[in-house]
Amino acid sequence: MQINTDSLVSITEANQNFSKVARLVDTNGIAIILKNNTPRYVLLEYSQFQNDEFADNATVQELGQNIVKRHFSTFNGLAK
Repeated sequence: MQINTDSLVSITEANQNFSKVARLVDTNGIAIILKNNTPRYVLLEYSQFQNDEFADNATVQELGQNIVKRHFSTFNGLAK
């Protein structure tokens, strides 16, 4: 998974200007919200989430674990 650095947003900015974050998702398909300069949250369009193979009857925790497993190396690289 390649992450566009334009998709990175601090949690403070996301909190103060959510409409900007929503526009980033509309433009880039995803927004990565950083907390203490570490990737913490992923925001994507619902249709993209719904179309992904993990959007069946899994719990939210299972979905989160699946996302982390699939993209661990990317998140780990961003955390450095």
